[in-house]
Amino acid sequence: MTRLLAIDTATEACSAALWVDGELSCRYQVAPRGHTDLILPMVDELLAEAGVQLSQLDGLAFGRGPGSFTGVRITIGIAQGLAFGADLPLYGVSNLQALAQGTHRVTACARALACIDARMGEIYVGGYTLEQGVMTLTEAEQVINPAEYLVATMAPRWQQGAGSGFVSYPQLAGRVDTVCEAVPFPEARDLLPQALRDHAAGLGVTATEAQPVYLRDKVTWKKLPGRE
Repeated sequence: MTRLLAIDTATEACSAALWVDGELSCRYQVAPRGHTDLILPMVDELLAEAGVQLSQLDGLAFGRGPGSFTGVRITIGIAQGLAFGADLPLYGVSNLQALAQGTHRVTACARALACIDARMGEIYVGGYTLEQGVMTLTEAEQVINPAEYLVATMAPRWQQGAGSGFVSYPQLAGRVDTVCEAVPFPEARDLLPQALRDHAAGLGVTATEAQPVYLRDKVTWKKLPGRE
């Protein structure tokens, strides 16, 4: 008997999902702006429909990044606020992993390359392989110029590719058999397989311990005028 809430606002998509004893309900909306106004009503609707109070949950999963700096900060800020008030453990899950998990959900693939447009001529990218129902990292997550990625990486082709990076840089399709257009952004429901595994293993953290993963902190700093 497990009850987990998941939220994500790290990309253009805003989403929430609720897992209650095997039953899944979701909210999802693509909205480049206004995530702060959208996410809490989504959470309220899901809890009300399930007849569950926040304090009755076993934990809360959140998209820890990478993604837009503002979007990742919104996610973790709201997750911390909800978790602190209800004394819930938090489970941070990579947004790239969520993309890969969503691709598996839609296509049943066992190997997926997740790629998010990181702006500034770069991509966030990571490769995942299915292990016991969970897409697991097998090619390290990184932020990199698309051309450099195509030259530098020696990994074999992936079955599926997913994410906004493939839209912005069509040449990346050469690394995959097929691009899954049905999964352009991470969704909260695809955070849950890893979060459920972490919950079973007792790997939750407190609200004060939860941390975002930007991947590009130092790179962005170096590119600012006068910081090269």
